[in-house]
Amino acid sequence: MSAQTYLAYDFPLLSVFWSMLLFFLWVMWFVLLFRIVADIFRDDALSGWAKAGWLVFTVLLPFLGVFVYVIARGKNMGRREIAQARAQQEAFDAHIREAAGGMGRPSNADELSKLSEIRARGDITDEEFRRAKELVLTGHGSAGHSGSTAQTPGR
Repeated sequence: MSAQTYLAYDFPLLSVFWSMLLFFLWVMWFVLLFRIVADIFRDDALSGWAKAGWLVFTVLLPFLGVFVYVIARGKNMGRREIAQARAQQEAFDAHIREAAGGMGRPSNADELSKLSEIRARGDITDEEFRRAKELVLTGHGSAGHSGSTAQTPGR
């Protein structure tokens, strides 16, 4: 009695499935390997020799080195990655705040319109308006400071 044995490669659809699975696992392996190498360099707690040792271990014996690294130091990999992402986000937010801070200053036209409103209310005289306008146009003063110093004491 000779029973014929069928393998997965005897069916074309299963052959494609197995090929795709192996390709997916191969790509996933390299992603994990590169994340571990990046984590080795990211960790400030490791000394230079420890980083070199882990790097040699993961390059010369990749499967064993990666598995040992994930077991020994995998718990803190996520924490280090989150800390780095937060630091990058804070640096980006600080840069945006700094860039937007320069935009928050009112333009000369805005300051001149405020000065005109203050003069129209009678809070400053024409001479004070002229001096404040010169300061705004030369860039040496702002309408807020000129108007607040020149206001009458009754207000």
